[in-house]
Amino acid sequence: MSLLAEEVSWRAGGKLIVDGVSIAPEEGATVGLLGPNGSGKSTLLRLLSGVRPASEGVIRLDGSPIERVGRKNVARRLAVVEQHAGTEVDMSVLDVVRLGRIPHRRAWAGATADDEAAVRSAVEYTRLEDKVERSWHTLSGGERQRVQIARALAQQPKELLLDEPTNHLDIQHQLELLALVVRIPVTSVIALHDLNLAAMFCDHLLVLAEGRAVAAGSPERVLTEELIAEVYNVRARVDAEGPGGRPAIRFFPD
Repeated sequence: MSLLAEEVSWRAGGKLIVDGVSIAPEEGATVGLLGPNGSGKSTLLRLLSGVRPASEGVIRLDGSPIERVGRKNVARRLAVVEQHAGTEVDMSVLDVVRLGRIPHRRAWAGATADDEAAVRSAVEYTRLEDKVERSWHTLSGGERQRVQIARALAQQPKELLLDEPTNHLDIQHQLELLALVVRIPVTSVIALHDLNLAAMFCDHLLVLAEGRAVAAGSPERVLTEELIAEVYNVRARVDAEGPGGRPAIRFFPD
């Protein structure tokens, strides 16, 4: 397990935002982070990326505490896709994707043949060939998220962390985006709100509530009517044999 968290906590203003959470994604797996707003999903992703130091516990990358690995080495192998990415600068799609090569380049050095090959591969994988000259500001929300995934792929990471990448997208683009993510041959950890999307696309789930891990396992084991009522305070019916043999969830008003 190349990336793992061992009993990590993070405090802000004396309040525990993440409280003793452990996670050890299997290589190549897609792990979904679930939980209501304020449950600690985004903070846990920042801890996993090394952007935010844990108050307690340790994040390890290939067995070493992540703070000892060094920011540049972390960036060379771990990519992050934020929920709301943007730029005030008028950049083309190609230039945004090229940002993913920065961790691999020496200071003031120009792009190498390897850099351009990685960028070209990322563009092709995300099917953005017809948009490389477009301005970032002219893209739709779904297109922007695809560009951000292409930028992350240009880093050639082993781990990919995504913070609610389907937020504000319509259903078609949500499905297309997550289908794209799960095809990428890396270990992915994705914060999601939609339980049905998590059931469809994730191999393993970790459910947070008030900063603590309350359930972990396969979608079939985790997504029960009892857990949904306890964590989300809503009534639901779970069909254990939904599409593709994955759970399908229907919600009911009180």
